[in-house]
Amino acid sequence: MIKVTKPCGLHLHHADERMLVAEKPSGLLCQPGLGPDLADSLITRLQEQWPTAQLVHRLDRDTSGLLIVALDPEMHRALSRLFAERKIHKTYIADVWGIPDQREGMITLPIAKRCHRPPLYGPDPAGKPCITKWTRLSADQHSSRLALNPETGRSHQLRVHLAAIGHPILGDPLYGNHMTRADRLRLHASQLAFRDPITDRPMSFQSPCPFTGVI
Repeated sequence: MIKVTKPCGLHLHHADERMLVAEKPSGLLCQPGLGPDLADSLITRLQEQWPTAQLVHRLDRDTSGLLIVALDPEMHRALSRLFAERKIHKTYIADVWGIPDQREGMITLPIAKRCHRPPLYGPDPAGKPCITKWTRLSADQHSSRLALNPETGRSHQLRVHLAAIGHPILGDPLYGNHMTRADRLRLHASQLAFRDPITDRPMSFQSPCPFTGVI
């Protein structure tokens, strides 16, 4: 493992010669957008220290949590293959409006894009297949904390799925309503587990939930 400092305010959970596991704060883009106001991003910050860094997957701007970054093309291809084969296990923590009747469940609604500006998605029988497993961890009078395990990685999947079953994520400006207002989007990528595709070594990372509320 190579020795690193905390680059540009980003916390690194892992760094070696071929791969980084970084923690993205809420509000930071994964990659730059168009125009100077959207130039700052996780990958541009990392590329100041690792010029060859490439994103393997993405999180929405307002979602926080763990991201894998490849440092060479071979590792990028290998990690992308693991995602495609669903061999990277992801867990998210979400605070949602309402209390699901069951302790756990699975959402299998296909999703399609409905609008480009801003990008909005919704359930659509002709859309891409999506699978989200969820477990209720705790609840208070009006909201619940869920652990989410997506088996697919579609854009806005977790946000659309939870809104579709009547439990939108708190703080979601796109799929929420006046009852779901919060200080931020209450969605955090908290765990990643996989086998290093080069060495076959088991890798597991955890990030504590950065928001408080439903406990």
